[in-house]
Amino acid sequence: MTESSAPQNPAGDAADDSRPFSGRTVLMSGGSRGIGLAIALQLAAGGANIALMAKTATAHPSLEGTVYTAAEQIRSYGVRALPIVGDVRNDADVQGAVEATVAEFGGIDIVVNNASAIDLSTTDAVSMKRYDLMQDINVRGTFLLSKLSLDALRASDNAHILTLSPPLNLDPKWAGANLAYTMAKYGMSLTTLGLAEELRGDGIAVNSLWPATIIDTAAIRNMPGGEQMVRGARKDVIVSDAAAAILARPASECTGNFFIDEEVLRAEGVTDFSGYSLGAPEDRLVPDMFL
Repeated sequence: MTESSAPQNPAGDAADDSRPFSGRTVLMSGGSRGIGLAIALQLAAGGANIALMAKTATAHPSLEGTVYTAAEQIRSYGVRALPIVGDVRNDADVQGAVEATVAEFGGIDIVVNNASAIDLSTTDAVSMKRYDLMQDINVRGTFLLSKLSLDALRASDNAHILTLSPPLNLDPKWAGANLAYTMAKYGMSLTTLGLAEELRGDGIAVNSLWPATIIDTAAIRNMPGGEQMVRGARKDVIVSDAAAAILARPASECTGNFFIDEEVLRAEGVTDFSGYSLGAPEDRLVPDMFL
């Protein structure tokens, strides 16, 4: 996967040095590379301490980054990082990650459900092993990490759960195009929908975030024709900028939303998105498959 960009401000506005996440603790699933790492670095730049739970203890032959190299990058912002080797599909690993984060940092303020598996095969072609993998990581993993973090989040004065999943849309074309993957991603989104309502009285904000366009990631580049597709992609930092904007908002005023990165940043006053592009003009960008 391409290395995550450093946090930036494409609109050209003056940098904000207030470090809005100073003293906050983030627990993220995945995050050793790509969009997850971009979000972790953005929050670290804002002062947050980051616990990363990921399986990548050793380098993959074709993918850059491990949980340890990610932690090193996070620490470069002058904050603390806790690399945790674990599998979001394993109950004991997730429980251990929550307990280790609380022990290391004293609590949890933000949970980011970033871990996800993708397979766009048709129903005929997808193996049940891949189907189960997507269900276990995307849906069960999101539910489990959120569930086991609730006690710690209730102790925070501005608790957030942010899940990287698309808006729910029952137009049959989405399920008809990639049924197994759509079911897995919508399962994540249903977790947002339900938890936001269930936790409304607990002061925990629960939201989802999704990109307006395809993002330059290894998942895209490794698809057939992926190198061509990413010419119409944006950099992962647009998602991390949007995530930081959401997570800085008061939890009591920001829950149950399915945010789109571009819309979040427009609300923050960003009008020029050219800095997020890999070079393609705005009208040549490839919209995300769920939008």
